[in-house]
Amino acid sequence: MFITKISIIVGQQPYIGLATTACPRKGDSKSIRGYECNGETHTCHAYLTFRTQPIYNSISTISSLLGSNPSQLAEINSVSLNETFETNKMVIVPVNCSCASHKYYQANTTYVFQNTDTYFLVANNTFEGLSTCQALMNQNHNPGDVYPGRKLLVPLRCACPTKNQTQKNIKYLLSYLVNWGDSVSLISDKFGVNFRTTLEANTLSLTQATIYPFTTLLVPLLDKPSSSQIQTLLPTQQSPPSSSSSSSSSSTDKKSNKTWVYVVVGVVGGLVALTLVLCGFIFFKQGKKKNEFVIVSETESTNYEAKVKLEGKKMKKVDEKLLETIHGIAQSFNVYGFEELKVATDNFSPSFWIKGCVYRGVIKGDLAAIKKIEEDVSKEIQILNKINHSNVIRLSGVSFNEGNWYLVYEYASNGALSDWIFFNNKMDDGKFLSWIQRIKIALDVATGVDYLHSFNSFLYIHKDLKCSNILLDTDFKAKVANLRLAKCVERLDEEHEEFVPTRHIVGTRGYMAPEYLENGIVSTKLDVYAFGVLMLEIITGKEVATILSEDSKMNLSHVLSGILCEENGNKKLKEFMDPLLEGNYPIELAMFVIEIIDNCLKKDPVDRPAMNEIVPTLSRILNSSLS
Repeated sequence: MFITKISIIVGQQPYIGLATTACPRKGDSKSIRGYECNGETHTCHAYLTFRTQPIYNSISTISSLLGSNPSQLAEINSVSLNETFETNKMVIVPVNCSCASHKYYQANTTYVFQNTDTYFLVANNTFEGLSTCQALMNQNHNPGDVYPGRKLLVPLRCACPTKNQTQKNIKYLLSYLVNWGDSVSLISDKFGVNFRTTLEANTLSLTQATIYPFTTLLVPLLDKPSSSQIQTLLPTQQSPPSSSSSSSSSSTDKKSNKTWVYVVVGVVGGLVALTLVLCGFIFFKQGKKKNEFVIVSETESTNYEAKVKLEGKKMKKVDEKLLETIHGIAQSFNVYGFEELKVATDNFSPSFWIKGCVYRGVIKGDLAAIKKIEEDVSKEIQILNKINHSNVIRLSGVSFNEGNWYLVYEYASNGALSDWIFFNNKMDDGKFLSWIQRIKIALDVATGVDYLHSFNSFLYIHKDLKCSNILLDTDFKAKVANLRLAKCVERLDEEHEEFVPTRHIVGTRGYMAPEYLENGIVSTKLDVYAFGVLMLEIITGKEVATILSEDSKMNLSHVLSGILCEENGNKKLKEFMDPLLEGNYPIELAMFVIEIIDNCLKKDPVDRPAMNEIVPTLSRILNSSLS
């Protein structure tokens, strides 16, 4: 007999049941806030299901809502990046799943509160049960402070396989949104999973296998899910229990039903037959062009007409690593022909020039930043292929022509942070950042760097964090850019910091930590030091070189000690802050920021805080500044 005790021993997570329907309910016994971190790894690739609804019914809007990579989302659902789905279409959503404070798994995304929103509506309407109101309230500081325009951090329910599951060749867990008419056996059959294996994964049993709408059921998968598995997955339309006649439709009824309107399954008609293009192959031209390589991407036509071509310079010997990189990126990014980029930039016209080797371009109606690079970019491409976060710049495509790489990034319309910080004394340029904007940007940067440090199986150290490598979008959301010097370090021990020696010292003077300059020691605390310098520049409006030149001892800690230790610290603080702020900032909170900076600049890296400690502190400072 299959009993509950056995399933708890080998199972993954307790099924949440009806706990999501009671927002005030607290406690972790039923994984109300998320699935517990009991997997073999603390980070993994996972999958969610999502049913399309008005507004969120295209690759772009769904990926934005759920924090998923658009290219991967399109690929897993076998559609193009421009696809728009019919309402109530089930889609598979790939996400990066990781532990939050080593307690709960989650995939992170954000959402901006609307006028009529509540935590319950956001969790069950907008996100359809992929999060819970308890998780939302726990994840966001001052949860009672709800107002239109407030941005929430939304933890989506995901999990990584346990050791027992990996021993059974289970590679992925899919968080399936339960709907009316669903059952464990039906869901298991459609994904080709043994019924009892699914029960075990959710600590259910044969006698306790009831599941409810607006909850998630973990489906253990031996391989990646496919769109063919979900095309016939929707059960026969069933309505939720109702005591009223279906013909009655008063305005009161409509308002009461609005809570569930986006998640009730409708009749799905037709099948999506579009197939994601971008199947590449590499070949060598013969004759005079024997050593020139070309990548051709398949178009929607049947004769493989060359829509996309990357023309490489003539080489006496083809670099196998380079070819591997090109082949790999063709699976994840758009591969543009050089002619497409010439059209997008009006043949790289000076009127499209941004700065350096970066040009603004228009590709398929969307703005993009196109950067020309002469050196090997395989490292940056490989890193950007693995990470996905709203505070890290997104690489959307690549091109290669006559020995030069062209990287196509998302467009940050407000440019580099340095343009707003260091040149804002020129009042005629109209560039000015308020105190709240500066703290929000600092929080964005900290969140992005924390993601690089914490939300991957391999941690990434940026190594060149500075104001010119922080880009601002239309809403002044900060995005960490230029991962050219980033170092990938295998995560060996979650409890201890990895310190890796190197003989190759690269970076920007003033931002480099003393242990790196003196001994070549690399760790995440290298980025923490640079972040302290960056914050110092944000609040003073001065470059670090200028700040050091004004201090006779050439020491940033000495600069700060005069503010933190003197009895007339407030006076020194006013002299220290950017004069354009003109005192329009809370003095007490500014002192907290100075303390954060001082801690980041400690000489001993062990004494510096981790980025996951800085993020909540800055979040509290921002919330207090807004109140």
